[in-house]
Amino acid sequence: MNDIKKIAVLKGDYIGPEIMAAGLAVLKAATDSQQFKYELIDLPFGGDGIDRAGDPLPQSTIDQAKQADAILLSAIGGPKWDQAPRRPEQGLLEIRAALNLFANIRPTKITDRQVDRSPLKKAYVTGTDFVIVRELTSGAYFGKPRELQAHQAIDTMYYNESEVVRIMHEGFKMAQKRRHHVTIVDKSNVLATSKFWRNIAKEIAPQYPDVMVDYYYVDAMTMAIMSKPTAFDVIITPNLFGDILSDEAAQITGSIGQIPSMSVGSEGPNLYEPIHGSAPDIAGKGIANPISMVNTVAMMLSESFGEKAIAEKIYRAVDAVIDQGDVTPDMGGDLSTEAVTQKMIMHIQSDETVTIS
Repeated sequence: MNDIKKIAVLKGDYIGPEIMAAGLAVLKAATDSQQFKYELIDLPFGGDGIDRAGDPLPQSTIDQAKQADAILLSAIGGPKWDQAPRRPEQGLLEIRAALNLFANIRPTKITDRQVDRSPLKKAYVTGTDFVIVRELTSGAYFGKPRELQAHQAIDTMYYNESEVVRIMHEGFKMAQKRRHHVTIVDKSNVLATSKFWRNIAKEIAPQYPDVMVDYYYVDAMTMAIMSKPTAFDVIITPNLFGDILSDEAAQITGSIGQIPSMSVGSEGPNLYEPIHGSAPDIAGKGIANPISMVNTVAMMLSESFGEKAIAEKIYRAVDAVIDQGDVTPDMGGDLSTEAVTQKMIMHIQSDETVTIS
């Protein structure tokens, strides 16, 4: 690969820049001896966008992000911008809409080295490997009217047919590449949008005869993810439910600070980000867990650039620091962000099993 790939970097707020620096350091170490070449494009976004450009999502950021080959985003938001006319989180919703990033992919996989860190019993959690496919640009977060008054409030949960159809196809196609099992999550015993969601799922399922399908109400699913996480492969869920379930699922690993995610659209670049927040309470203390961003970088290399061998090299380095207990306090260790990052880089540099791509 001789062409230079463009990576848009949205460095984030509070711990965002700290873990972004860690991810980019690992990216450099993993690609130094490879033919993969890239250019980083620093763009204002979120609170950083407000500080640098007066807006959480400047038009210039949208324009340049659309021209990138991939977008790497760190955690945004925090109390510094609580009184801003437009909060950082508004930029996140808007960039998803602007880039048509309709599907968020969040994996939950427990390696042998992570089992002992899980709050679940070993017998329950061993072998967990599922993906939540969350609809990302419609539903309760985007529906109108939306209204907040002193004595009443309105939120609208809305879906149209094309929005549900495309997320269903995304999930079913992913299941065909995995273990051929889809779980549809809704609240169709109560909500009209969920009845609509389930009806469309039942229309689409016969198009994938090699995929087994089951259905869960969202409240039952919150219990099932904890009681039998190994029973699931690909979980397809509306926006609001997916937001809640994916954070719950992250806790199975023992720390939300490990989980990457990928947002994909019908065209244009994918957006990659850790699933956790900006953690203002630990910003500047040097103890933020870098593993989520490092795993996010690895996912980007694999999914957007086809550099699966380099990605596996990074994943092995992550496994090694977890196995050796070289981790930050949230995972039971006592190392700093920088120390964990350097440990991963050391493992990458000593890993000679990857051939030049």
